Amino acid sequence: MTEAAKDEIGGRVRYWRGRRNLSRKQFADMVGRSTSWLDKVESGDRELVRLPMIEIVADALGIDPAVLTDHVRAERARHCVDALEVRAIRTALAAYPGLAVHAAEKVSVDNVKRQASYLDHAWMTSRFTVVARHLPKLMRDAQAAVQSNDRADYVEASRILVTAYRLASSMLLKFEANDVAWLAADRAMHTALGVDDTWSMARATRSAARAMKSTHEQSQAIVVLLAMADRMRPEVDTNAKQLLSLQGMLYLAASITAARQDDAALAREMHDEAMAATLRFEPRYDDHHTFFGLANTLIHRVSALVRLHEGGQALEFAETIDPASVMALPAERRANFLLDLTEAHAGVGNYRQAVRMLGQAEQVASEEVRCRPLAHGLLRSLLNNTTGEPAKLVRQMAERAGVEA
Repeated sequence: MTEAAKDEIGGRVRYWRGRRNLSRKQFADMVGRSTSWLDKVESGDRELVRLPMIEIVADALGIDPAVLTDHVRAERARHCVDALEVRAIRTALAAYPGLAVHAAEKVSVDNVKRQASYLDHAWMTSRFTVVARHLPKLMRDAQAAVQSNDRADYVEASRILVTAYRLASSMLLKFEANDVAWLAADRAMHTALGVDDTWSMARATRSAARAMKSTHEQSQAIVVLLAMADRMRPEVDTNAKQLLSLQGMLYLAASITAARQDDAALAREMHDEAMAATLRFEPRYDDHHTFFGLANTLIHRVSALVRLHEGGQALEFAETIDPASVMALPAERRANFLLDLTEAHAGVGNYRQAVRMLGQAEQVASEEVRCRPLAHGLLRSLLNNTTGEPAKLVRQMAERAGVEA
């Protein structure tokens, strides 16, 4: 084995140990070795070449042995959330700290708020592996903050817990763990209703509706979204700075859900409601990381048209959107817009342009294309419908994503 290969394997062991949040001592004990042995492996001073030991190390890390030995498999795994991380989120959702006999140790709300802000930013930049790695701890700490803080900090702690549950639901939906995503969204809603905070309820409602949509409860999802939009209307009129963006996002979610039901009229009506909110919106208003505003409202219309199987109309509408305004959106929003354009171009038979859009999406947010089942479906379709240079580009993207025709 070359020195470079030894360094690569050792570096992969070190990377995955860190990603699993394992100390040197913890991991050395798991594989029945000393910390000095582990140090030598991770530095490349000791070869890890025997298959039985590679399998033991890989099993302790929760990865396939090929992730340690094969460059392509290693890169693919590095950029994607894996089953062990999804299971860790499920485990965190299974905790009921309120059942504990002893009072929870007081947790700093400011500290948990910083954690939530960090993961919110990671989500917006489509760094889902970062979110998955730290989200279980955020959920545990946010639960403890709600349990241990007095009324003065209770609302703020509850808002953070709603954020944690929403992130969990959104993560699980992206990777099609829909039933557990519904549980996380329901936890967010229960927390929000318990604190009777409009800000929390509006955010939790959107998560609950998205989870309902994933389990084919679109009609009920629309009922819930519009009920919350109506409930918050008086407060929006008096506190638009804090709440208008959240109400607008409820209408956008209702528009997408209606489109999934093939209800073009309702989808358009909900888009118009969102546009009315957009026209009231001002830059000084707080968008609460929704990035509500004209650009986001317009690209949601494209998404609705794609779901209505109106690819041609979606592409025509997309042409009217200022590209600079789209570029100002976070990576997660831009990448999903490009995935919608990919589907629209493929729907009208323009596969060359579809490949171009998918390639741009991978550049903007590689994890959206390499890891999500939705993008994998687009890759399979393009693998079967392209020739020449576009086919070559699709094959390269598919290899990076581990997708076969």
